[in-house]
Amino acid sequence: MPVIKKGSRTKIRRTILYAPAPVNRLEGLKSAGKGPNYHRLNGESRGRVSFHAGKVDLRIVKILLVALAVVILAPYVIAPFYRTGHPVSTLMAWRSLRGAPMQREWIDLAAMSPYLPRAVVAAEDAHFCKHHGIDWGALREAIDDAQEDGTPFRGASTITQQVAKNLFLWQGRDFVRKALEFPLALWIDLVLPKPRILEIYLNIAELGPQGQFGVGAASAYAFGKSAAALSPREAALLASILPNPVKRSAKTPGPGVRRLAGTYVARAQASSLATCWRENR
Repeated sequence: MPVIKKGSRTKIRRTILYAPAPVNRLEGLKSAGKGPNYHRLNGESRGRVSFHAGKVDLRIVKILLVALAVVILAPYVIAPFYRTGHPVSTLMAWRSLRGAPMQREWIDLAAMSPYLPRAVVAAEDAHFCKHHGIDWGALREAIDDAQEDGTPFRGASTITQQVAKNLFLWQGRDFVRKALEFPLALWIDLVLPKPRILEIYLNIAELGPQGQFGVGAASAYAFGKSAAALSPREAALLASILPNPVKRSAKTPGPGVRRLAGTYVARAQASSLATCWRENR
């Protein structure tokens, strides 16, 4: 590399090779930086010198890949332990961290009004007891409808998929979340019994406009009573505000919610609705 006299204006486009160490001083240049292998100098002796690292530290890449693998695999390790306990959703945890209102009163499936699980299954996932986490038939229909209408794909999420999303993933609609949700729903259906999946869903679903989660808090807010004492109509009203309890209200239902509730009452009482949980009669 040629010697550059102080005060001269000479263009530089060379490579400095050296053992890994800080670049402390280059005669006639203002310089600073570190490099694992080499630096390239571009500029003039009187201007600034830009340093470009020539090699990415593979250790950082490995650490990031390991961290990503841990985040993706953690739900598969945690899910079997949810056979017992009172798990919370990611949205519940986020609201608590932000100091936002959050109410949840856990109630066991056996203690709920028998009309509640029937109404929610009739509304959200009529084949809940028959599929293994994903309703492939409903999924194909939703895709076909989206293609025919030219609208974005939506719907066909099973209760198990919603449990996977609520427990381990984030809200919103995007391809990445769906890609993670599908295998996780299959795994949850494999390691948790159907009644437990339904019980978790009924206790973590958002069911009120002011941070009410689960049927316990929702029943107290909307009807001023326990979830054990709900009538078929009240149970259907709660099912009708899913999945948007902020815009829909079971406490002061509009015409659309009342119409849905009537439909769900009929579906819940139909003998064709399959049940896979012990009903509280």
